[in-house]
Amino acid sequence: MMSLTPSRGCLLDLPWEDILVPHILCHLPLQQLLSLQRVSKSFQSLIQLYLANMRCFDSSKIGPAIPRAAFVNLLKDNEVLHQLVLQNCSDWLTDRELLPVIGQNHHLQQIQLKGCAQLSRHVLVAISLSCPNLRRLSLAHCEWVDSLSLRSLADHCKALEAVDLTACRQLKDEAICYLAQKCSKLKSVSLAVNANVGDVAVEEIAKCCPELEHLDLTGCLRVKNDSIRVLAEYCPKLRSLKVKHCHNVAESSLSILRGRGVELDVEPPLQRALVLLQDVGFEKIQI
Repeated sequence: MMSLTPSRGCLLDLPWEDILVPHILCHLPLQQLLSLQRVSKSFQSLIQLYLANMRCFDSSKIGPAIPRAAFVNLLKDNEVLHQLVLQNCSDWLTDRELLPVIGQNHHLQQIQLKGCAQLSRHVLVAISLSCPNLRRLSLAHCEWVDSLSLRSLADHCKALEAVDLTACRQLKDEAICYLAQKCSKLKSVSLAVNANVGDVAVEEIAKCCPELEHLDLTGCLRVKNDSIRVLAEYCPKLRSLKVKHCHNVAESSLSILRGRGVELDVEPPLQRALVLLQDVGFEKIQI
């Protein structure tokens, strides 16, 4: 007698490369995918296929405490990454784990290494040699970045549009100038918290990067009014400028940009005075 109960299909019966990988697994958190590997050998093979074809790896989705052996295993077969986000992985990430990933992924367009303090200049050289299509790079708080490795980046990654060099304290004006000369498509640059950066670097960025939209100079104590005026003259697309704690930058230069609608992180003098008066009035009421 023929059974009237419909047979139940298995998830794994669906086409892996056409359905499961691009349309289902991509919506699952990475942590859940790793758990699925332990269900069966078939699921393990499926997840390995997914990892090999993954375009974006973001460590924040599995937490900063990922074991280094797990990281190596996750990306050992991947050669198609477009985005690699590894910020604040300083507890475990070293050149040994990262260099093979960089070396086999030539399509990377965005790399985030914020706070990865255990790396060395060899990583930046590897990025420059392996990632000609790089568009966005964050090296914030990576004090291992030096002038020679930045020059290598400038020589090979000329399509770069955004670079974050916050607190890269080895860098001086000369290295920043070289980067600006070679990477004229830059739209966003951060040089914040670098006491070695001054007017020379800012003026070179202004003159060489006409597409510039965002510039962060927070805490760059050597930056003065002259370079801000050059920014106003050469960067018509500038949308935001951060100059907080730049004690040598005055309203006389900022007012030009303010008049153009550029977003500044420093209030105009009148507004600042009104805030102070309000505070004083409030204190008197309290008394």
